[in-house]
Amino acid sequence: MTTPTVLGAAATGADAATRADAAIRCADLVRIFTADGVEVQALQGLTLSVDSGELVAIVGASGSGKSTLLGILSGLDKPTAGQVSVAGRDLLALSSRERVDYRRRTVGFVWQQTSRNLLGYLTARENLALAMSLAKTPDRERRSAELLDLLEVAHCADRRPSELSGGEQQRVAIAVGLANEPRVLLADEPTGELDEATSAEVLEAMRGVNRELGVTTLIVTHDPTVSEHVARTVRIRDGRTSTEVLRRTGVTAEGDEHTVAEEYAVLDRVGRLQLPQEYLTTLGMRERVRLALEADHVGVWPHAQPAGHAEQSQPDTYQQDPSQQDQEAAR
Repeated sequence: MTTPTVLGAAATGADAATRADAAIRCADLVRIFTADGVEVQALQGLTLSVDSGELVAIVGASGSGKSTLLGILSGLDKPTAGQVSVAGRDLLALSSRERVDYRRRTVGFVWQQTSRNLLGYLTARENLALAMSLAKTPDRERRSAELLDLLEVAHCADRRPSELSGGEQQRVAIAVGLANEPRVLLADEPTGELDEATSAEVLEAMRGVNRELGVTTLIVTHDPTVSEHVARTVRIRDGRTSTEVLRRTGVTAEGDEHTVAEEYAVLDRVGRLQLPQEYLTTLGMRERVRLALEADHVGVWPHAQPAGHAEQSQPDTYQQDPSQQDQEAAR
């Protein structure tokens, strides 16, 4: 059973972005693409911090900036502005040669398409050996066997991708992504071409790898079921992190375990946050809202009450005519 709670606010601005233990640090990332004289701002000041050993899902609608963020973290693209580091390496300061080494050793990849993960004419074992030979990783036979066993596909070692099921292909792909002992594993829609049952198996395999090896894992997806397999889900909207859901196991008074999910709005370093779209739609909020500072919270109301909603009580300060406020201030 999952127990939702009210929306809170999580500060992920400058302080969070500079945590020493963060495996992934992004601060005020901007990425602008230009085509035919038209500029498209894919990232609009995105800030994100992922601690070492965390398993995090990044979700969002198509065009929200998920793939752009992954391209930057993988070293395949550079931001237009902002700061980004992975496992202590400043990605903006890397030379071309250092960037190749970064992709071979610091980060591992799991893509949606099998053709991007595995070479079709090589067996599972040979795909692992090739990845390790490029990075000159020693003891390849032993590590290949250990990874295939960890991901429960040891029986696939001598099979080519065409001889594997979809789930087996992705688990072998995870093994290849881990071949050179990366600090961070990046997964782009790893369950996008799988059915629900197989997706759950692959996600559990990724969770097992995260737990056994301690590798920081970031899953970029639009699949809502991924959230059930991670403790932290970050939603991106309009090129910024908008909300986070943190999950933990709670115990009822009867001693039964249940999952507690707490949703937080992300607060950047200048105090901006994005309210969930369903909140805005339900309350008819647009353009501007009324604010009031209370003893332990900030109140937010629609500027104009939508039809069918009863008038809510609001602080007298906000119901007072502006001219009267000016007169009182002058006194």
